[in-house]
Amino acid sequence: MTPRHALAPIAAIGFAVLATACSRGPAPAPTGAAHPAPSTSSALPHSGAPKVEHPLPASALSGDPCRTALTETQVGRIITTTPPGKPRIEARLGPTCDWHNIDSGAAVRVGYVTEDHQGLSAVYQNSQPKAKVWRPLPPIQGLPAVAFSDFEGIGLNSTCQVSFGTSDDLSVDVTITLGESKAGKVDPCGVAAQAAGIVAANLWQRAGS
Repeated sequence: MTPRHALAPIAAIGFAVLATACSRGPAPAPTGAAHPAPSTSSALPHSGAPKVEHPLPASALSGDPCRTALTETQVGRIITTTPPGKPRIEARLGPTCDWHNIDSGAAVRVGYVTEDHQGLSAVYQNSQPKAKVWRPLPPIQGLPAVAFSDFEGIGLNSTCQVSFGTSDDLSVDVTITLGESKAGKVDPCGVAAQAAGIVAANLWQRAGS
């Protein structure tokens, strides 16, 4: 039986780091095209990706992440405002939602990777070789996860993506862009991991586990 995973309390710094009193234009869309093309490998997992021992049902990733990944209150905790999410379909990946604070530049993106059917294996195969930061994480709500970024060092980095596997062939991407006042001062991968924890807890709840 799949275990129920409770969401641990969130440290106050986890989301305060995204707030800022400065204004700037909209943040650039977070990078992190972790799955540019399906792998030719048939056996999963591959490329060093961990196996998902307690998978979520595929139905947990159905529908629009703007409605199911984060509540309005949770978005407000992450980027200090509650803007409407902007849904879109990422080619070869699946549905994605973007929220961003137009005043601070802080942003969060959640994508349900349902189309390439490679799960975390595609992340390990395609993103690990070029990532400047590659950080396998402790399981997030019981699900294997990794944080990575195109930029090395906190001084240059304001964006980080956390991907976690919901099964061997499905995964979720959570990308954080820090607000202007925190960029270069706070580790965005730590913030992304906390945001991913919220998304994963919501998915477990949706699955009834």
